[in-house]
Amino acid sequence: MFNDIGALELMTLVVLAVLVFGPDKLPKVIQDVSRFVRKVREFSDNAKHDIRSELGPEFKDFEFEDLNPKSFIRKQLSDNEDLKEIRSSFDLKKEINDVADAVNGKEPETSVPAAVNGSPGAAPDLLKKRETVDQGERPPFDADAT
Repeated sequence: MFNDIGALELMTLVVLAVLVFGPDKLPKVIQDVSRFVRKVREFSDNAKHDIRSELGPEFKDFEFEDLNPKSFIRKQLSDNEDLKEIRSSFDLKKEINDVADAVNGKEPETSVPAAVNGSPGAAPDLLKKRETVDQGERPPFDADAT
């Protein structure tokens, strides 16, 4: 319940409790608080037991934590066989390598006929870096190089 409270925060709470309630009343306050927490837990456990008994045997594996939308969705997605098949068929590394090859100007694994890329009437290959700049043309601006 208090997993994220450190030693400094705990000491601060103890000092504040001593200052507010005083050293004489503090043990009685701690007993009252612990008794209240125990009763709330008992009430909660009894309510869960009553609900499970009223739902019947078909809901014997019902957990109240499943009512949380995050855990419900996570449980439904992990049990879905179709989704597991889709995940296994998708190769992320291959997809990333294909995109990196296209960006770097390398030829993809499926080769395109040279007549399409090399013909003068075809559109220029925008991914391929040109070695020289044409006469009168400004060189490309590279913001990373400046």
